[in-house]
Amino acid sequence: MRQQQIDFKWLEENFLTANEAAEFLGISKQALLSLAKRSVIPFTKKGNMVLFHRIDIELRLEKQQNLRKKYRPFEI
Repeated sequence: MRQQQIDFKWLEENFLTANEAAEFLGISKQALLSLAKRSVIPFTKKGNMVLFHRIDIELRLEKQQNLRKKYRPFEI
């Protein structure tokens, strides 16, 4: 496997695009970018592409689920 392929695989495993992150969190892309703009979720921008570290998105999902339990206890 060439080094470029190894690097690309590492990027795919550790970073998510805005669309992938929004889908993972179950929110719209606009809502995700709003969170990023307000520095709620850290991100990296390369050209026109916005990338999110998978760990940050997983932590946000956990926090989001806790907030939903707190403020929407009636929802299943």
